[in-house]
Amino acid sequence: MAYVVSESCIKCKFTDCVDVCPVDCFREGPNFLVIDPDECIDCTLCVAECPAEAIFAEDDVPADQQHFIGLNAELAKIWPAIVERKDPLPEADEWVKVKNKLDHLAR
Repeated sequence: MAYVVSESCIKCKFTDCVDVCPVDCFREGPNFLVIDPDECIDCTLCVAECPAEAIFAEDDVPADQQHFIGLNAELAKIWPAIVERKDPLPEADEWVKVKNKLDHLAR
């Protein structure tokens, strides 16, 4: 079972989670991060570090966020690895609690 980045990350892209990942399983897109399910070792370290509360164990992804399981797997194959913390997007504080952001995902 891998961990999954959900909708709360869109347009925020806090990277606190990247710093604690022992296997560098995060991938970076323009305004979203994903977890490569083939690399994730289920260590849970990233969950507590995410200020957007966007990371869930695959079995705990909320019902309305289930499509993010496949989306993480899909985008992890094409986006580059991110291995160091970066500043969040400039508008992150404004977007962190916004719901229904999937249409804002930049691929």
